[in-house]
Amino acid sequence: MNLQEDWGLNKDWTLFLDRDGVINIEKHLDYIRSAEELQCYPGVLEKFSTLNQVFGRVVVVTNQRGIGKGLMTTNDLQSIHYHLSMQLKQHHAHIDAYYFAPDIDSLSPNRKPNTGMALQAKQQFSEIDFERSIMVGNNLSDMEFGKRMLMKTVFVETTTPIEEPHPWIDLKLPDLVSFIELLG
Repeated sequence: MNLQEDWGLNKDWTLFLDRDGVINIEKHLDYIRSAEELQCYPGVLEKFSTLNQVFGRVVVVTNQRGIGKGLMTTNDLQSIHYHLSMQLKQHHAHIDAYYFAPDIDSLSPNRKPNTGMALQAKQQFSEIDFERSIMVGNNLSDMEFGKRMLMKTVFVETTTPIEEPHPWIDLKLPDLVSFIELLG
C-alpha cells in the first residue's frame, strides 16, 4: 500500500494531527503539563519531515482540558508546542500551526469532535479543502471530527485498540510512524 498513490495525496492536501497519543506518548489519566514531560514516540521526530514533503500543511488539533481545569496555563501549552517545534526543526521538519481547545465542556464548539479547530485552520489557511485533508488521531472523537469535515481518517492504536470496521475510520494503523511509512 502506498497512500500517496492510493489516495492521490499531494501538496494540495492538509494533514490534521492530534497530539497526545499520536505525536507524543500520552500520560495515562493526566496531562502533559510542561515541555520536559513531552516524549515523542520513537521515530516520529526522525521521520516527520516526510509529512512536510507530502502535505501542503501539517497542523495539530488538540483538546487540552487541563487548561480549563486550571492544571496548566496557555503559556505552559505554548512552551510545550515551542519545545516540540524546536525538536522537529532539528530534524528539518515543522508543524504549520497548533490549534487547541482548553474547554472543559464537551459541547464547546472547539472541542473535538466538534469542528471549531478545523474552522480556525481554514480561517488561517484559506486554501484548505477538507475533502483533501486527513485526520490522524487515537480516539473516536478525532475520527468523528474528521468525518464531520469530510476528511479521510486514520486511527492509530497507540492507546486504545478498536474493533473494525467502524464507519468513522478509513484506515487503522499501530502508530504515526506506520502512517508515515505508508506514504512511500
